[in-house]
Amino acid sequence: MPKVGVVLSGCGFYDGAEIQESVITMLALDRAGAEMILMAPNIDQLHVVNHLTGKESDGETRNVLVESARIARGNIRDLAEVDSGELEALIFPGGYGVAKNLCDYAMVGARCAVNPDVSRLALEMHRDGKPIGVICIAPAMLAGILGKQGEKVDLTIGYDEQTAEDINAMGAHHVNCPVREMVVDREKKVVSTPAYMEARRISEAAEGIEKLVAEVLAMIDR
Repeated sequence: MPKVGVVLSGCGFYDGAEIQESVITMLALDRAGAEMILMAPNIDQLHVVNHLTGKESDGETRNVLVESARIARGNIRDLAEVDSGELEALIFPGGYGVAKNLCDYAMVGARCAVNPDVSRLALEMHRDGKPIGVICIAPAMLAGILGKQGEKVDLTIGYDEQTAEDINAMGAHHVNCPVREMVVDREKKVVSTPAYMEARRISEAAEGIEKLVAEVLAMIDR
């Protein structure tokens, strides 16, 4: 039973992890017989957004780990306590929490800085030759980790021109990709899919994510 880490970034796509992408990822892993280690950094969110109105809630604060525990049904760990030795693969679902909490891409674009523990774990996995899956906006964050290390990894967020330009500017290589498909960098062991960067229906996001999970798991044995 392979152990796969899933990194969450809160709860709700405006300010945390995209819930549908997260649950589809977890369901696909469970159906494949994988053991999941769900984790999130123990930090405050950038801000809190009312998901009914789409507007920021002034004066409200929430914790990324505590909010992520909602999706994980409480079975979650502080990312700072997890290292590559415990895992055989790592997956990042998307949502604005990736670009606001795990890094600051949403605010500064290609000049983004990544949370130290997120960067540490991703680099450990990569250096150990273990596969990484990135969904939705998460490829932009991974470009900020691997691209800036001189790793010209193939990544996709779909067709968004500005984000594609930023991924290239960070040293990675963006590949256009339809929502139901994925981009696989076999040499670097990185798999990406657009999900809700392009999806208009949950079934569209699910098809790409399910393919990504299957490919990530297949890479474990290669």
